[in-house]
Amino acid sequence: MGQDYESSANEFLELASEQRLAILLRLNEQKSKVSVLAKELDATVPEVFRNFERLVKADLITKDSDGSYGITAYGKIVCSQVPSLQFLSRNRKYFKNHDFGDVPQKFLQRVGALIEGKQIKGFVKVMEQWKEIYKNASEYICNILFEVPYSADLVEPLVKTIENGTKLRSILSEVAIIPSERKQIFEKLGFKKLIERGLVERKMKESVLIVVILNEKEACVMFP
Repeated sequence: MGQDYESSANEFLELASEQRLAILLRLNEQKSKVSVLAKELDATVPEVFRNFERLVKADLITKDSDGSYGITAYGKIVCSQVPSLQFLSRNRKYFKNHDFGDVPQKFLQRVGALIEGKQIKGFVKVMEQWKEIYKNASEYICNILFEVPYSADLVEPLVKTIENGTKLRSILSEVAIIPSERKQIFEKLGFKKLIERGLVERKMKESVLIVVILNEKEACVMFP
């Protein structure tokens, strides 16, 4: 078991250099030579060459007969894991007090897909983003909610979007907190008719720990 840890630790050591990681990611895009990457990285050729050699010994890259270097299949697999580490590192303060709740393991393995996302702080800003997702939808809206903050200013753009043919699918917690005024708002805006037209589908789940709001173009996710 200790030997397995040692092997993994050695791989992390190879990626612990900012320059080696930059080299690996660039070679994942296209082949290159030491002199070319040294110029791109604003580093000396001897320094970059030493890091190339380390990556070769680690089987992450390989040298071709023309003097250029390319990434190995193993190196490509390692690169595919980097976005997940980047995402966690970039948001480490957030995840100091939050976890992934009940997110299935298969999605946790793809958490790097969130690397281009931005963190939104503050209730008002979150609600504004929420409304924008509703307004910008043209094909569908999907919700996963453990609370239902359906106030009038949130429901109105939602209903308007659905009336234009956009489908709404929601998964709600069985113990979801629902505002007392929601029923009156839904009746006023004719939400029941949208359900009868098949434009709104709802499903209850015993436990919901995260919030997801998405359309065909953008999404918002909140972790517990």
